[in-house]
Order: sequence, then structure tokens, then C-alpha cells
Amino acid sequence: MRRRRQSSVAIVFETHSTTTDNERWVASGWLDGRLSIAGKRQANELAERRKGEAIAAVFTSDLGRAVETAQIAFGGREVQIFHDWRLRECDYGELNGTPVARLEVERSRHVYEPYPGGESYGQVVFRVQSFLHDLSPRFDNRRIVVIGHSATQWALEHLLEGTPLPQLVEGSFRWQPGWLYTLVVDA
Repeated sequence: MRRRRQSSVAIVFETHSTTTDNERWVASGWLDGRLSIAGKRQANELAERRKGEAIAAVFTSDLGRAVETAQIAFGGREVQIFHDWRLRECDYGELNGTPVARLEVERSRHVYEPYPGGESYGQVVFRVQSFLHDLSPRFDNRRIVVIGHSATQWALEHLLEGTPLPQLVEGSFRWQPGWLYTLVVDA
């Protein structure tokens, strides 16, 4: 009988830094967004927070605000930065760029039902699961950084910690200086 080998990938998740849209209480969704002055400072703080860590790679959403965060925080290090659309925020469809207050009223209805012209949070989970599947063989027993959005973090929390998706979406996103997840892989 062949013995199965278990390995893991340590995933440090960080949200993109504050944007001008965040400061105006606008939900960017799939719009690029730009970091504000405060956001650029936060990205530099992220660089400081992670400077002593051995990081195999940085994966970021391909939306401008996440790319800009990754570039400021990790662009000066000898670590590859990969852009991956599967790490994007939820596509709010017709509500991309709408006031946050309106989106918050709508959000709980879109756990599994797509936003008009967009997607559901369940579809975000599917995207992130695909990313994790592709990631595992290449980074066994190493640490990576993922820079994404609130929906990306909810998907990781659901997939890797088992938190029910409706509970995450109906709650409110609470920023913190990074989350640590472990992706266990059977080889």
C-alpha cells in the first residue's frame, strides 16, 4: 500500500490598501481603483510588516488597487509577483462603483444569486478554489502572500476554515494586519 504524503502551503492574506473609492465610500467591485495617500502609506507598512519573512511568491488580484499595493509592498524584494484574476473582488455587475451603503443593503441577497450583470459570492468561492487547486503543487511547504479583497478573504475563510459563507457575507468585513491560512495538500 502506498503511503500518502501530506504537505501544506502557508498563505498570508492581505487586503489591498485604502483607495480613493474607499475614502469616498464607493464599492469599486471590478473597477480598478487607485490607492489614496493613506493607502500608499499602508502598502509601505505592509512591506515593513513582512520584510523578515521568507516568502516564496506574491499572488495578487489583477485589479489596479491590489496590483499597486503588491508593487509598493513587494516590488523592491527578490520575490515574484503574479497577477491572477481569480483573486478579484466580487463582480457587483450593475452595482460596480455604487455607494457602499446601497451595496450593503443588497449583499446578503447575493450569497448564491448573482448581482444583476455580475456574480454571486458563491462564484467567488469557486474562483478562489480554482486558484488554490493550481497553487498547491508548486508551493508545497512554503509561504506565499495573497493580496486581494474582502470577497477573497471570505472565500479563503470559507474554504480553509469552514466558516459558513452566508455568515461571512452577512457580517461586516473587519480589516486586520493579515490573516494566516494553511492549505493542506494530500500528495
